[in-house]
Amino acid sequence: MSITYHVGDLPDGLDLGPVVAIDTETMGLSLVRDRLCVIQLSAGDGNAHVVHFPKPEYGNSPNLVRLFADPAVVKLFHFGRFDLAMIRRHFGVQCAPAFCTKIASRLVRTNTDRHGLKDLCRDLLGIELSKQQQTSDWGAAELNADQLAYAASDVLYLHQLKAKLEALMDREGRRELAEACFAFLPARADLDLAGWDEEDIFAH
Repeated sequence: MSITYHVGDLPDGLDLGPVVAIDTETMGLSLVRDRLCVIQLSAGDGNAHVVHFPKPEYGNSPNLVRLFADPAVVKLFHFGRFDLAMIRRHFGVQCAPAFCTKIASRLVRTNTDRHGLKDLCRDLLGIELSKQQQTSDWGAAELNADQLAYAASDVLYLHQLKAKLEALMDREGRRELAEACFAFLPARADLDLAGWDEEDIFAH
């Protein structure tokens, strides 16, 4: 495994393939209060790229924006609803098409109520993830080695999880339903940003 650190954007000419695992680290979980600090990405090859924003400056990231907006690249998330909203808010781009391992897990792993990334890695891959750095200060001027390792771990296994979950989707006959949910994710993120994050608009 290798972790490559960048500030503000990916380097020119970097090709991460047709499916890119993406995660974000923020100052908190409020879409309107807290800022984005880190975006980590992986091509599923065991390597991670960690893009750090030590200051709230997002206007000079053309390579990231190009990747987010590319309709030929599937953006792979765990709990994509939050990451898509953060990307939309800070970069002004709708990130699609998307695949979310949390949604896929909820649709096919109905024998459990544990759908966190740590749970999926343990149950489907036999890998134990550490969440020790989850609440560390991602807005720091410099990230330490533990933070970089944690950020990388959030994307390194998503391709493997996607393959496992797709097999379960096909086995249970829920692929079409899952893909409809994935297609709705950018709109769900926009609803969150517009103030409907707590209200179920589909309720009676």
